[in-house]
Amino acid sequence: MFFELAVFAYLIDMVFGEFPCKHPVVLMGDFINGFERRFYSDRILPGALLAVGLIALALLVSVILIYLCGLLPTWLSLIVLAIFASTGLAMNMLHDSVAALLTAEQPKQALSYLVSRDTQDMTETEIYKAGLETWAENLSDGVIAPLFYLLLFGLPGIAVYKAINTMDSMIAYKTERYFYFGKTAAIVDDIANYIPARLTALLIVSLAEDKQRAWQCLWRDGNKLESPNAGFPIAAMAGALGVALGGDASYHGQIKHKPTLGLPLRPVDKSTLTTALQMKTGINLIVLGLLTIGAALS
Repeated sequence: MFFELAVFAYLIDMVFGEFPCKHPVVLMGDFINGFERRFYSDRILPGALLAVGLIALALLVSVILIYLCGLLPTWLSLIVLAIFASTGLAMNMLHDSVAALLTAEQPKQALSYLVSRDTQDMTETEIYKAGLETWAENLSDGVIAPLFYLLLFGLPGIAVYKAINTMDSMIAYKTERYFYFGKTAAIVDDIANYIPARLTALLIVSLAEDKQRAWQCLWRDGNKLESPNAGFPIAAMAGALGVALGGDASYHGQIKHKPTLGLPLRPVDKSTLTTALQMKTGINLIVLGLLTIGAALS
């Protein structure tokens, strides 16, 4: 397992966040858009070819980078690989993006950059609820899942995961355009996130003030959503905060009926989101502690 690489990559993301260059995820997005413009068809096969092509490309580029870094001294190779790997982690970016809802002059517009649901008619409560759900779900997609695959498979693991997750965020929608074209991306993403989503939920429970309530909500509500994974961190977050999340939301102009997760013991407001975002410190300490122990023992 790649404990040392994961420690350095996580520390780099904590300290520096996003680097001022074209992000690999943006490049993956350009590939997806270009493929879609040229080869889109409302069928499964073109979408499957896109998935195979982008995953293969991510794997190839990561292997080339490993080879080139292998020409450097060992200590320098580790640092360079960690810098590349850190671009697949998004703790700082995720935290800052969600925290922007607390101070934005136009929170609906700020939220529209984070979620696929319609934001123009949201109430203040709905904005903060969406922010909480985004924070919880993307702790898995943007932090724990890429770190999990980095730890298991090194740079190729995190590169392939980011390719899968980027496809999911762009084409894995059950709309008329993407129902078949994005089906492969959605299935692969569900498989890739199965373990990380549950690990994220357990991490959230471990940081809850009332751990028993958080665990009960996770156990009772984690599998209620249509997604096989998203409900677990969201249910854990709802239980940890003593709030109700989920419920009906508008997507692409249509109301989607979703179950409620958690318990409505307190309202969802600015202070609730602030409390949730304060988990960042605890998450960083736990993750770095576990990685450091792993590195010391390996």
